[in-house]
Parts: sequence; C-alpha cells; structure tokens
Amino acid sequence: MAWRRFATANLSSLLSPKPNPNRNLPSGAASAAPSAPSAADVLPFLNCRQRKKLRKKLQSPRVRPIQHDAGRLVPHFETILHGEAHLRFITRTKSFLAGLPGRGLPLADAGKLHRELGFPRGRKVSRFAARHPLLLHLPRLPPDSKPYLAFTPLMDSLLEEERALMDAMEPQRVTTVRKLLMISARRRIPLAKLHHCRLLFGLPDDFRDRVRKYPDFFRIAVDPDGRHVLELVEWDPALAVSTLERDFVPDEARVLRTFKFTIPHGKSLPLEEDDERTLNSLTTLPLVSPYSDGSELKPWSLEAEKYRVGVIHEFLSLTLEKRAWIHHLVEFKEEFSLTKHTYQMLLKQPRAFYLAGTAMNWAVFLKDAYKDDGSLIEKDPQVVFNEKLHRYACMTESEGGEAIVEKRING
Repeated sequence: MAWRRFATANLSSLLSPKPNPNRNLPSGAASAAPSAPSAADVLPFLNCRQRKKLRKKLQSPRVRPIQHDAGRLVPHFETILHGEAHLRFITRTKSFLAGLPGRGLPLADAGKLHRELGFPRGRKVSRFAARHPLLLHLPRLPPDSKPYLAFTPLMDSLLEEERALMDAMEPQRVTTVRKLLMISARRRIPLAKLHHCRLLFGLPDDFRDRVRKYPDFFRIAVDPDGRHVLELVEWDPALAVSTLERDFVPDEARVLRTFKFTIPHGKSLPLEEDDERTLNSLTTLPLVSPYSDGSELKPWSLEAEKYRVGVIHEFLSLTLEKRAWIHHLVEFKEEFSLTKHTYQMLLKQPRAFYLAGTAMNWAVFLKDAYKDDGSLIEKDPQVVFNEKLHRYACMTESEGGEAIVEKRING
C-alpha cells in the first residue's frame, strides 16, 4: 500500500529527469546515495487503471526518448540537456533582466512572465530565485515597499565581464553571421530569426544595431511582409570553405567515414565484394558544398540530401557548443531548404550526429566536436564564461559563495 500511495502521488516526478546533485563535485567524490525508483519499478504496484494512465504518459512525446534504441544512448549528451533544463531559469532571466532599465522587475510582475523568465507556469518565481542566491535576490527599496527581482552585485560584475567579452569577440561573430548568410538561400536571413537564435552563436542582444557598423558586409532591407532582413553585400570565397573541407586535408580517412548515403539495390543483384565496395564508396563523398546554390537541386535526389546534411553540419559547426535544438533548425527551414524529413535524415547519419532529448523537444549534437567524456574539444571564450556562470548559479553561500562575492567586488 505504501508503494501504491507513493506512485499515485508522484507520477509526474517519476517521469521527469532528475538533475544530478553531484555534477559539480570532482570525479570520485560523488556520494553513493540510493537512486529514486523509476516508473518501471512502480508499475507492479499499480492497479490496471493506474498502469494504463502511467503507460500513456510514458508514450507521450513529452517524455518519450528520441532515441528508440537504448543501446545507442550516449549518457553524457543526455546529461548536458538535463543540466541545461535545470539552468533554464537563470539563463533566460539573465537575458531578460539585463535588457530592462535598472535591471530589476517587481516580483508581482515577474510571476506573470513565466515564458520570458524560463520557469513553469503556476510556480512561484521567488522559489526559483532562491536557488541562485549568489546571482539573484529580492530586495525591498525602501524597506516597506514590495519586493522585486534583481541582480546581486556579483551578477552585475559578471554582466560587465560578459559585455567586455562580447566586444572583444565581435570580429569573430561578424564572420559567423557572414557564413550563415552565405549558406542561406538568396544570401539573406530575417533579423528576427537571428535575434531568436542569438545565444546559439554568441551574438549580443544589440547585434541588430551593431551590424550597421559593417556596411561592407551587411545590408538591412525590408521585405514585402514588412520584416527587416539582413542581406549579404559581398561574397567572400575565402569564407566559402566548410569545416568538413578543412578537416579533409589533415584527416581524410575520418571525414570519409563520417557520412554514408547508401543506394538501395535488389538482393538478387550479382555484385562481388569489390563491386559492392565501389558502389558504396560512390555514395559517401564528396558532399555537396553547403555554400553552393541548393535551389537548383531536385528536392528528393541524393544530391539534395547530401546538400542538406552538409548545411546542417556547417550550421552546427558555427554554433558555440556544436549543438542545436529542433526549434533552431525549424527557424531556418526556409533559408536552408530543409524538409519535414529532417529527423529521419539525421538518424541515417549516426557517425556525424547524435539526437538527444524527447520526441517533442530534441537536440542534435555534432559528435566530432566532443571528446569521449562529453566535453568540447575547442571551447569558445563565451562557453568558458557560461560554464563559470553556471558554477555560480549552482553554488550556495554556505559553499564559499560569500568569499567569492567579496573577492570579486573588492577586486
């Protein structure tokens, strides 16, 4: 009976992934605490109606893993997504509050902005702010006034550090946007789409104003729908080289093994081993360059699929963390000539891409950009800053946070 009461009261908690409490501890220091029971462990203790309800929830796209084969699961990629979900509140709140005058928001108003601040609807924003005491607090100024959500002095100093980093990395970000325009259809992208995905490429919040400083590279136009569109002014052949093409020279064998586009043929086709190997070699490389004009290709041809795979590979190479969510890919569906079969297309390339998450919200990783332990081979300075911010976000005052705050403020 105790198991049944536990299961019926905690179905939602059993279905949701739990953040790892030892993620910030050094290797070998993780505690041997017992793990919580899974949904499969609870099923024998439920009646038929409760089992049916639980199975229905397990089959929901919200919780059903995108990877159907458990043998192909890569734990460190799944852990990255779980950690990002755990820190979604601090990430979105930082971006939203930084754009407000005074970098503060009344607590009553903050509770209505669950989508902008990244917390579930109906929850109290004060509870989420209390999880990050080094970065957020709820002051009252004057003391008898209503509380508001604001940054701590440590967070203000981190924002200034990030601002200086954005200024220093501006030439590299300009190159990233130029390459994005070069792989897009008609060499133009709506500014709203770039702004929506700005964190993916490390673009500052005011990048729409900064691009005006580069008239030799960019031009802002207004399309018939009234959207502001960023257009490429001049094509640069030196930038029209994909990451795969650069890697082909030093490591040709690895690049050749990255993709495979098999041609189906009848089983009765009398092919010897050498002939079959030759046939398969014709379907691997070369890829169609993502910097070529894909509009001339037939939509369902092998060349068109090679082009789309190359575009996604180059798109992920331009991101900070070499990964993107499905909504990022859908955002550029028109510009990259993607189809509704993008998911099936990526599944056929397991050596190059890894899909993680749930069927409703999944992410694609560029596998070659990661080490075996799940860490990036090359870290952008913005990624290093984000990791430091997340360490502060997961730290409490009792873990030495007060000493860190005092040291940063006093210089």
